[in-house]
Amino acid sequence: MPRSTSPGRAPDAATSNESTDSTRRRIVAAATEEFARHGIAGARVDRIAKQARTSKERVYAYFRSKEALYAHVAQRETAALVEATQLDPADLPGYAGILFDHFTARPDHYRLITWGRLELAEATDNTAGPLQATIAGKLDKLRDAQRIGLLDPAWDPVDVLALINQITMTWAGQPEIAAVAADQAVDPSITARRAAVVTAVERLFPRPDRDQRPSRLV
Repeated sequence: MPRSTSPGRAPDAATSNESTDSTRRRIVAAATEEFARHGIAGARVDRIAKQARTSKERVYAYFRSKEALYAHVAQRETAALVEATQLDPADLPGYAGILFDHFTARPDHYRLITWGRLELAEATDNTAGPLQATIAGKLDKLRDAQRIGLLDPAWDPVDVLALINQITMTWAGQPEIAAVAADQAVDPSITARRAAVVTAVERLFPRPDRDQRPSRLV
């Protein structure tokens, strides 16, 4: 059951500074691991508190509920994803490779976000606005690329983004096939899986010739 917050503290305020608040930082780190492993329903605040070397009461002093804690963690992880995976509309295969690298290095991020999609499908949380704004920005870049001839205008930019995301997360979302690939793929290396993803996107959305690329999209 959610606890009330301590006097004078706004637990989810944007002004909270995790870089100087070591207890809050430990709680967020422990929660990130807990949610990625167990989902929202399966996560336990007592385990988060133990891992963070604090008390359940202290966790609830920072975050009014387990769901609020998840929303904070998801927003933080989404911001990190956006920062690490900038879209270059003149190099969509390269963008696919960047996404693949991120989810290969951070399988916990994929699991954490997937849990939220499954368990909070009907909910509005703190990640919706920023994430939708990021998607809208990427769609604008794709439309600009179409306008100046870098991307086939026959494609709907929404489909372009959805297809690239799905292709790049193929292996993150199918660990059972990844396990089989380790034994049965012609080349079982992660390099080969990455090359397949980049090639698939390249065939759908080829890179323009270098002399077609402007120094920047306007």
